[in-house]
Amino acid sequence: MTQLPGPKVPALIQLLQWVANPLTFMEKCARQYGDTFQIKLNYPMVFISNPKAIEEIFKTNPKQFDSGVGNQVLLPLLGERSLLLLDGTTHQRQRKLLMPPFHGERMQAYGELIYNIAGQVASKWQVGEPFSMRQSTQDISLKVILQAVFGLYQGDRYNKIEQLLSEALESLGSPWKASMLFLKFLQIDLGAWSPWGRFIKQRQEIDELVYTEIAERRQQLDPERSDILTMLLLARDEEGQPMSDRELRDELMTLLFAGHETTATVLAWAFYWIHCQPEIYNQLLQELADFGDNPDPMAIMKLPYLNAVCCETLRIYPVAIITFPRIAKLPITIMGQEYPSGTAFAPCVYLTHHREDLYPEPKKFKPERFLERQYSAYEFLPFGGSNRRCIGSAFAMFEMKLVLATILRNYNLALAEKQPVKAVRRGVTLAPAGGVKMVMTGKRIQAEKKYPSVATV
Repeated sequence: MTQLPGPKVPALIQLLQWVANPLTFMEKCARQYGDTFQIKLNYPMVFISNPKAIEEIFKTNPKQFDSGVGNQVLLPLLGERSLLLLDGTTHQRQRKLLMPPFHGERMQAYGELIYNIAGQVASKWQVGEPFSMRQSTQDISLKVILQAVFGLYQGDRYNKIEQLLSEALESLGSPWKASMLFLKFLQIDLGAWSPWGRFIKQRQEIDELVYTEIAERRQQLDPERSDILTMLLLARDEEGQPMSDRELRDELMTLLFAGHETTATVLAWAFYWIHCQPEIYNQLLQELADFGDNPDPMAIMKLPYLNAVCCETLRIYPVAIITFPRIAKLPITIMGQEYPSGTAFAPCVYLTHHREDLYPEPKKFKPERFLERQYSAYEFLPFGGSNRRCIGSAFAMFEMKLVLATILRNYNLALAEKQPVKAVRRGVTLAPAGGVKMVMTGKRIQAEKKYPSVATV
């Protein structure tokens, strides 16, 4: 194998650049080294943004790669039994057990819940008072997750989990706070006054609540409930075995952190871009105008322009900058280039989404791209691909579209600040700096109705 191009500065400097300003770092590397280059983070990674190369990687037998071992940065957040940290037959088993709740009729059942939660959160806004859209979307997505995943709607446990999760995520909410995940020498528990110590304490308190909920639900298992925890408690693998408490805990934490934080961020970006350009806002309203007071969630899912807006939001600033790394178990050839065993491939979502040959004027927000052209799974990959594609991708799009439709149809909003919003690191994701400040300028007629709490899913 020939030596791959890439930055020559020490690995620690590369890692700090990746943590502090990942977009500038990646774009500089792409300009200097092209579609394929190697950077040194916690371990060397080969970044790839050529769709043909990504296709070859995604179509390679997944058994030739390990991926979970490359995600150890997520271990403190999710736990060692998380789907994202597993490989081989164990990963395949967990994925099969987790898939059913996120598709078909099961997912449709959450439409009313999402609709009501979005309305409840938005009803707290006051005309003329600025607010952080990302805080609102975080509130929405967390409530959706707690109610859809746990089946929790109120009470002390619900309130405590909601508070602790918000605090834990906020403790990683800036590039320098997030550096604790990437720099192991910062992971020192010096008690409640130290950043890592506070995070560990919050995690322990969340664990106590989650394990208590699992134990109580096992004792009083109700097959009629359709929340995701119930479905996971009922699930059995091919040998008839259920998930252990530890497996349940780690998968629930994966759904809570991954499903909550990412959806909140994407929604905040969507509201920002929609209100940046009046023509996009007006076209969306026109498309949504034909629905009555209680629109059919599945009909909203099929709206072409709403779908294009959501796809363009996921394109321009994908929440996940790279897919999960694939580490080759054996020597492998990609586009004629030979790589030794142990090579870690990182298909780069952001750089692929910003290729001029695929997306002309890639820095501009242009939803019509997705009306004019059908992109392949190797050109548009916000949820990854192959056996590592996000299992919650359909649910995320469902929630995104319903929240946007609910709020846009009921409230008149405007950006509270004129300056462009930049993307910054938030944990392992890419979020809008400042949270997108907005202001409500008025309500529409249907917004005057009350949004009931959803007692059952």
